[in-house]
Amino acid sequence: MRLYVNIDHIATVRQVRRTDEPDPVRAAVLAELGGAHGITVHLREDRRHIQDRDVRLLMETARTGVNLELAAASEILELACELQPFQVTLVPEKRQEVTTEGGLDLEVPGNRRDLAEALRRLGELRIRTSLFIDPDEAALHHSKELGAHAVELHTGEYANARGEAIGPELARLAQAARMGRQLGLAVHAGHGLTYENVVPVAAIPEIEELNIGHSIVSRSVFVGLERAVREMGDLLQKAPGMVKEPGAWIPPIGF
Repeated sequence: MRLYVNIDHIATVRQVRRTDEPDPVRAAVLAELGGAHGITVHLREDRRHIQDRDVRLLMETARTGVNLELAAASEILELACELQPFQVTLVPEKRQEVTTEGGLDLEVPGNRRDLAEALRRLGELRIRTSLFIDPDEAALHHSKELGAHAVELHTGEYANARGEAIGPELARLAQAARMGRQLGLAVHAGHGLTYENVVPVAAIPEIEELNIGHSIVSRSVFVGLERAVREMGDLLQKAPGMVKEPGAWIPPIGF
């Protein structure tokens, strides 16, 4: 299980004051020291948090892989082709949303056309590609047909579920992960995962990578970023032994 730490929210704090701190590039160094296998950043069209400068410096300084999230139909694709990060994850993007609200809508032909072109360009540069999708069968088949190397399952519905709704959402993720692997796709997951809810997801054997940001950055306010990353990494490694049956819900650990 690989842990990619999303440092967007470090940049969010910086942009509130339009100053030069806290620096997300420095945060990436601490995340790597804490055991992160990679760094994730979302360069949005409106540049609300991560800036072009951040991505350029990360490419020069990160010792692990950089996963650059971006919308397919944007000028940011040009920057990705120039900098050639280890991985590009194509995500939906709306100006009015606070954070990404769901997976790519692959039922719309125009969306598939834009994604196919982006995947073609990235593939020519041998950049690993992933599509951020909802955990459903149709999206998985479309992802395979489009030629992505991987999918990142949107875990937001699971993270927002309460009570009896948690079990079905977790089972949905587990089923999608199995199907993704059967189709020959690498399976990642992320969005809304916390120290309290991550263990059942991390225990799903087909999921090989998690992208987690907000919860780690929030905890780092109290314990420091390096320790917060290390604690999350420890949870991911212990997860298979904490869940008797993958895809089954267990109570929160109480961080």
